[in-house]
Amino acid sequence: MTSRETLHLLLCNILGSKNVYFQPPENLKINYPCIIYSRSGIGHRFAGDNDYLTSNEYTITFICKEPDNIIVDQIAKLKYCRFSRFFASERLNHYIFTINF
Repeated sequence: MTSRETLHLLLCNILGSKNVYFQPPENLKINYPCIIYSRSGIGHRFAGDNDYLTSNEYTITFICKEPDNIIVDQIAKLKYCRFSRFFASERLNHYIFTINF
């Protein structure tokens, strides 16, 4: 199983449903609450002038109707995950995270 597939299963478990989408096409009907994630880069850790650890970096967006949701806290507690920003659009709340996985 790839690290992306492992991340996908982890996000499904946190959300408690299959409404987890990896880079969904624009014509896909999305059910809320949901998590949408995509690859956004490659993370590097250096020591002694050497790159000793490389990991995939993903952007995770949790979208829900409620302004307060426990899922936000559960995603924020993931190892190597950090909260980036929040915005509301079309009566939906978007919580954006970045994770190295």
